[in-house]
Amino acid sequence: MTTGRAPTGTGPWPYAVWALTRSWLLACVFKVVTVPGPDVTVDVSVIYRGWYEVLLTGTYPLDDVTWQYPPGAALAVLSPALLPFWEYATAFFVLVLVCDALVLGLLLHAGRRPGIRAAGAWVWVVGVPLLGPTVYARYDLMVTAVAVAALLAGVRRPRALGALAAFGALLKGWPVLLLVGVRKGRPTRAAWTSAALSAAGLAAAFALWMPGAFAFLAFQRDRGTEIESLGALVFHLARQFGWAGRVELRYGSMEFVGPQVELVSTLAVGLAVLALGWLLLWRLRARSFAVRTPAEAAFTAVLLFTVTSRVISPQYVVWLVGLAAVCLVFRGTAMTLPAILVLVAAGVTLLEFPVGFAHVVASDARGVTLLVVRNGLLVAASLIAARRLWRSTVPGRPGSEAVPGTVEGQPSRVAR
Repeated sequence: MTTGRAPTGTGPWPYAVWALTRSWLLACVFKVVTVPGPDVTVDVSVIYRGWYEVLLTGTYPLDDVTWQYPPGAALAVLSPALLPFWEYATAFFVLVLVCDALVLGLLLHAGRRPGIRAAGAWVWVVGVPLLGPTVYARYDLMVTAVAVAALLAGVRRPRALGALAAFGALLKGWPVLLLVGVRKGRPTRAAWTSAALSAAGLAAAFALWMPGAFAFLAFQRDRGTEIESLGALVFHLARQFGWAGRVELRYGSMEFVGPQVELVSTLAVGLAVLALGWLLLWRLRARSFAVRTPAEAAFTAVLLFTVTSRVISPQYVVWLVGLAAVCLVFRGTAMTLPAILVLVAAGVTLLEFPVGFAHVVASDARGVTLLVVRNGLLVAASLIAARRLWRSTVPGRPGSEAVPGTVEGQPSRVAR
């Protein structure tokens, strides 16, 4: 029976805390408040602005190896043209703020449905500012907004999930993983067909729009081990014992160059393949798909591919915050602990970049400790999320039980 009252947590407090924390983020990117470390806004005011000028000439940045994004990224880079009365960086920051507000609105709106709660909105309100000004100085929050919209729309409209996942994938690749947890049968056919058709149509449109739409693939292939990645810890520790390599700015990020770097990069790719294999096995074995399963599977998949990546840039964590927020929208989710670990990792990420980035580059005790803690939290979140996803969906596992709340006749399971 409904009481007509709004769910707990949907009063003025989420809006008030959001407004306060986002005012601080805007003060940081507009340099009213100075955050220690490198200036994170340079990516927008210099790099993005440079790409913007090239894109306006009718071609992708074919001569710039730092352009490592799918063709849809051009839309994010060109988006400040929507606000021509402001300088490029100002317009970009305002548009990111708008996307941030839209995510909050989507999560709070979803929280008013039966069986849904406002906890997810609080994850977003708290998690985004924990990353500091970097989160507003990259276009990843825009992509995360598309992913959040896709998962929430997919609760009732699998085709909408597929179309939005395809659009997100052409912005930055990873939203294709939103499709992994769609319930088998008709919903999967609807979502995957919609995604395939949307991706094909959009890819063709981008290829016809400007030359060089897929030049980014070669640039991504040649990337090495970025100094914030899990594999980079090998070289941070090896430097303490006289390793002969060094840190260089390559492909737009700080990477290790030297003996055995190629081997570690290859091993990282191997781990990503193993993660993909586990996801395929889970997909084959899973039988119980609850309404929350697509969000939980997407969260788990993105966690796995983040920790096995050759690059873990600070802004990647906003993807995880957004997916964690969607998971916690659903009552009975098994992802509460992994979501908390991601929030803690977001706070540590701010200490690592930009605040302590000089220590990371130097591989000193402070820098290595921050990376060990941040990456350790993400690894722990990945393993716990994978275990809980398996236990809640694969039959015959100890410690799981059928519970009410089925989706179109499919039993739901939760881990004890």
